[in-house]
Amino acid sequence: MIRRAAIGMVLGWGLWEGNARGGWITVRDGRAAVQADGVERGIDLNGGRVRTWRYIVYGREMLAAEAREFTVVISREASNRKPRGLRPEEAGERNSFSAGNRGRWRGDAYDDSRYADTRPDAPKWVDARLVEAGAKGTFAGEVTAEVTRPKEWLKRLTVRGKLTGAPVVEGVEVELIYEVSEGYGAIRKWVKVRNGGGKWLRLERMTIDDLHLAALTRKPLAAAMFGVQPSVVAFEFQGGEAGLIAASEVPSALRSISDQGAMGYTQGLFEWVLGPGEEFTSEPVFYYGYGGAAKATICATSTSLDRAVEGPYMEHVRTVIGVEADRAPHHGPQWLTWAYFYANIDDPLVRQLAGILGRAGFKEMLLDDGWQKGRLGTEIDTKKFPDFKATSEFVRSKGMALGLWVSCFRDLDSKDMRKMPEMRILPELMRSQELPGLGMSFASPWRDYYVKDLVELGRRYGVTYFKQDFTNIMYGDLAEGHESRTRKESLLRGLRGLLAAQAALRAAAPEMVNEITHEIYWGTPGVPADLAALKYTARFHIPPNECVGSDLAREFGGRKVSAEEHRAALLRGCWLARQRFYSHRGLPLNPLEFYAAATVNHEGSLTPEVQDRQVASWLMGAPVCYSGDARTLTEANIAHYAKRLAEVERLEKRYGIYKRFQFSGVPEPTDIDWHWWGKLTGAGEGAVVVVRGGTTSTDERVVNIPWVQRARRYNVAGLFSGKAYGEWTGAQLQDAGVRVALGVYGSEVLELTAR
Repeated sequence: MIRRAAIGMVLGWGLWEGNARGGWITVRDGRAAVQADGVERGIDLNGGRVRTWRYIVYGREMLAAEAREFTVVISREASNRKPRGLRPEEAGERNSFSAGNRGRWRGDAYDDSRYADTRPDAPKWVDARLVEAGAKGTFAGEVTAEVTRPKEWLKRLTVRGKLTGAPVVEGVEVELIYEVSEGYGAIRKWVKVRNGGGKWLRLERMTIDDLHLAALTRKPLAAAMFGVQPSVVAFEFQGGEAGLIAASEVPSALRSISDQGAMGYTQGLFEWVLGPGEEFTSEPVFYYGYGGAAKATICATSTSLDRAVEGPYMEHVRTVIGVEADRAPHHGPQWLTWAYFYANIDDPLVRQLAGILGRAGFKEMLLDDGWQKGRLGTEIDTKKFPDFKATSEFVRSKGMALGLWVSCFRDLDSKDMRKMPEMRILPELMRSQELPGLGMSFASPWRDYYVKDLVELGRRYGVTYFKQDFTNIMYGDLAEGHESRTRKESLLRGLRGLLAAQAALRAAAPEMVNEITHEIYWGTPGVPADLAALKYTARFHIPPNECVGSDLAREFGGRKVSAEEHRAALLRGCWLARQRFYSHRGLPLNPLEFYAAATVNHEGSLTPEVQDRQVASWLMGAPVCYSGDARTLTEANIAHYAKRLAEVERLEKRYGIYKRFQFSGVPEPTDIDWHWWGKLTGAGEGAVVVVRGGTTSTDERVVNIPWVQRARRYNVAGLFSGKAYGEWTGAQLQDAGVRVALGVYGSEVLELTAR
């Protein structure tokens, strides 16, 4: 159903009143109302401008001022020439990938000097014009609007106008697109800029949704690391009765969410060149409105924000934005070779480890760096693995899926470089002096070769999981014949190319699980996971690489380490995992991989209690990944892992616990006191994970479970303790709770089954 009209005529459905569920869009008398569940956005379309003049969330005005709506700086190339790519003979410096060679942050801006083009014929950008959609006279005449329904449950408002006010913007048209989905409090937006003139133009300093929110409390709901902003941030009124969750689908370090709630691209990292007739489409962003009173429970306070994040907001992310992990196979629990063995793996070692790990209950084994020739390509190192097909078959015979680590760097004698040497990044990017491969460009046709190569490799050897690694995008790519017009433009093109490769890999081989690391997604140390990545990748390896307890020699400087000291390190790794998962709670947690539950027993340090702590801690998300010298495991360790991982696998098959996470109305994570979280279905069935800290003197604790249905009855069983907690009503679990007894650093998993 499509309805179209000029401004001043009614389009679509009735004006929103109250907090009715659904999504509605109307246009009347030069104003548009975009309504989602509990949310109304009023947009003024008069006077040659577009601006949001009101943003009501559960009866509260969120704006401090009328919006600039969309901003961008447009300039033209002085000679009106297409920027020229870089030829190999003029590439100049060779960059070297290393943690110490990252970009540097200067306040809120990125040091972009690395991306400067100093060639004599480099583009000269002149006549820069700041465009603000909310300013009067930005558009020539009145803008037009169109309301469409792309799907039965989806409504869309498209506002179009041609820019005016300066010769540099002559012929440039802007589209602002707003979407609402039935049943969700989200208004999603993206923009298109079309160059209908005859000039070569540059776009920079783009803000996709340039709102200025009221003085609200800012609460990150996804991690911010190494200068890279979170992808999800809540802005909340004092008291928490209403707020907006600002969520950006812009990838990696190019994302910006201001302290006032505006969302767009990072200044200093984004630019885009538009030739005559070309168009740029931004990534989407969205605001999710939430509201409701805080509710005291017997153990904590349930806030409207927490309830929204774990409930309708997360459902919106999964159903509307999309999460590739929900469509991909899951092979966990996973064990990988890197955190202790590094690149020092070969066929005898892999067979020895696979024999142990299969008995310990692991369902996926990842061979990290070291299986391939030169450690960089996709050709087998036949000295270390004379018959790799037999190696892979042996791993699978132990009940485990096989995964391989791969990189985006290639040796000079690799098949990639032999077939398409022009697809390497320019200026050249070398991995290191010790590992001198060159970075290949995802902003080039190489990404298609890369995907085809992985699919063929996987099917040849029965590989069903690829972990993709090493930084190449953040250094920029200006090679002639690649897609980028400028080195800075290559940052977004490279990230888009990487994600396009992930989509192509999943489409070509849906049986394969694709993972990217923080390194390939930007730098080292790297960026946290975000919505953009999780739309295309089934797993994301989150930073930093803290393999606590895996390698005693590296961690403790070669000195003698006691069993108690190592046990403390193993427990610290469990606490770090829970912190990292919780810091990403605005994202689905089941696709996230964090180093590492250490499978290392040093003089009896890996007790059953520590193993339980590992299983419990990684169940905030999913049990990936474990690592460390598994040869140190005792038969008792192997049997205990097998028992616990079998219980976890049963819970996953019955309730789908990995993708579930409830945390409202209970204590926040701590390693001092008690805390717990839910892994329950909508019916209240599944698991509740309980952990006790190290300094509290309380041996028993009432554990409330707010996420069950009050009218239902549940049987509660302790899987770790073997204790039968009996039958409870949902009201009893919410209002009185279950009394759980644990020792210091103890852990329990409660299974709830509806009667």
